[in-house]
Amino acid sequence: MKLDIFTNQWLDIVFEGRNKAYGAYELRKTNTKTTVKALVLGAIVFALAVSAPLIMSLIPNSSDGSDSLDTKITTIKLPPKKEEVKKDLPPPPPPPPKVDQVKFVKPVVAKAEEITEEPPKMEAIKDKKIGAETIKGDPDAELSVEPVGNGPSAVVEEDNQIYNTAGIEVKPDFPGGMEKFYKYVGNNYQTPEEEGLKGKVYVTFVVEKDGSLTDIKVIRDIGYGTGKEAIRVLNKCPKWNPGEQNGKKVRVLYSLPITIQSAE
Repeated sequence: MKLDIFTNQWLDIVFEGRNKAYGAYELRKTNTKTTVKALVLGAIVFALAVSAPLIMSLIPNSSDGSDSLDTKITTIKLPPKKEEVKKDLPPPPPPPPKVDQVKFVKPVVAKAEEITEEPPKMEAIKDKKIGAETIKGDPDAELSVEPVGNGPSAVVEEDNQIYNTAGIEVKPDFPGGMEKFYKYVGNNYQTPEEEGLKGKVYVTFVVEKDGSLTDIKVIRDIGYGTGKEAIRVLNKCPKWNPGEQNGKKVRVLYSLPITIQSAE
């Protein structure tokens, strides 16, 4: 029998009596199909690689599209904006009456025979205006004079801004100094009768332009009515000397800590 090595018959002869479940038998049996598949795939990849530049040249460029788009854009001239007619405007003043006016002839040095127009005499231009041409005024024209107004008055805006003591030029002060103010608070503040009560009450208030204290707020207290007592004392406080900014009295925010310590 003639043996063809291009078929799988020789495999059966070679692996006769051997373990065909071994991997080598299967590899050799499917070698032909694997070779054909590899050859086909290689040919496809090679064809794609060769034709890639041609394919890229056929794809339209995005920049070309944008250029063509730009050429299609045209400039549109918008209509002029209509001016709104203002209502309730006062009527325009009447034109001034005509006044006698004498044409002024510029003097030129020329020969006597070349003079075409003589300049006006002094009597003709006395009490008259000099212009480019001679105009006869209207002696019967009415003379209208607009009433004299006071003009726009300056509006002075009141400064109600609340300033901080850190950036004020003249800080508010209690009459007699701050030591006297602390003494006033200490003499008038009634400490609650609670054993072992100790701490600080923080209060803020606004010193107004007239020196009075407003917008009194308790930021933190230690209970037992300590905050309300601080508000009571400050409401009865005498007026302060107000703060100043740019030479004017202004409102200033002030903070006050009050130390509380009950008798043991």
